[in-house]
Amino acid sequence: MEFFEKIIGHFYTALIAQDRYLLILEGLKNTLIMTVCAVVIGIAIGVLIAVIKYFAEGNRKLWILDKICLIYTSVIRGTPVMVQLLILATVVLVGVREMIIVAIIGFGINSGAYVSEVIRSGINAVDKGQEEAGRSLGLNRVETMRLIIMPQAIKNILPALGNEFIVLLKETSIAGYIAVHDLTKSGEIIKNNTYDGTSLFIVAGIYLVLVVVIAKILRNFERRLRKSDRN
Repeated sequence: MEFFEKIIGHFYTALIAQDRYLLILEGLKNTLIMTVCAVVIGIAIGVLIAVIKYFAEGNRKLWILDKICLIYTSVIRGTPVMVQLLILATVVLVGVREMIIVAIIGFGINSGAYVSEVIRSGINAVDKGQEEAGRSLGLNRVETMRLIIMPQAIKNILPALGNEFIVLLKETSIAGYIAVHDLTKSGEIIKNNTYDGTSLFIVAGIYLVLVVVIAKILRNFERRLRKSDRN
């Protein structure tokens, strides 16, 4: 009984006392904002790069854009996201006061490099005969990509994009290094004020619940996709 009373006391100190749960809620809100906005930016960049690489095949006029995309993906995937955030916050976007904006841009740019490879693999997975069929119907290459290839590719890569959302959600935990009040930073602030690590267990639990819920939604979505394919 005494053990449970101690646990309740720790949770009361970490959450209820001095309305510390408000810090957790504020951090959770910022974490979700960063994740959603960065995913949108990442998908936009990823689609652009994947399309450029698709049209650059056999087209020497686009070789410069192809090389730029290659350098971008190589640099972003080859360097730690935390270093990228620090460079943005202290060098490139040093004049921006709202660090959450810097974090969104940083995570979005980082995500774009990985999403581009996911989308490119989805495009390559579409049967080559689909493009030939589109061209035989009188569609040009751009129309074939927009109306035939891309819809099929997106359907194939939706599970992978969902996993990218989960990865990005967990990666935002380092945003505190550039003074963003995210979920992890909230737990750290409470720990420093209370000298009790219970808040960190609470933060870990929230991340776990978010990941489990998102994964459950993704599984249900994949199940519906499989049913639609059979029908």
